[in-house]
Amino acid sequence: MLINNAGIMPLAPMARLKVEEWDRMIDVNVKGLLYGVAAALPRFAAQGAGHFINVSSVAGIKVFAGMGTVYSATKFAVRALTEGLRAEAPDGVRTTIISPGAVDSELKTHSSDKETSEALLAWYEANQIPADSVARAIAYAIEQPANVDISEVVLRPVAQEF
Repeated sequence: MLINNAGIMPLAPMARLKVEEWDRMIDVNVKGLLYGVAAALPRFAAQGAGHFINVSSVAGIKVFAGMGTVYSATKFAVRALTEGLRAEAPDGVRTTIISPGAVDSELKTHSSDKETSEALLAWYEANQIPADSVARAIAYAIEQPANVDISEVVLRPVAQEF
């Protein structure tokens, strides 16, 4: 199995034109996933079994407008790549997309935009769930019989609006 969980989230309104941060997000959040697939897919195909767990975000389901539009674009890409991989995967290879909401992790500290960072930290402190919630969702997908593909899991704090 391969768990593609690399990601960064330097949020800011698009008008702040944080182009270098956009480039880094695309490199890590999209290309990182692709490089992981490229490394594991030949082996999975050769052995006739394997499981890709790709971690996205609820921001890949609904645009986190106002401060996270570019981040959402990268997570929509994770979603599209996972679905495409599912459709193209050799027999025996499973794919799962895990889309968490606010999780207690370092992601909330990636913004270089002071105003966005302050708002984001306050929002996370009020809403976040523990990281082991994501680990349990991943374990659930992995523990299924080989002929069962848990294609998607969305988990978020009960209080989270989107």
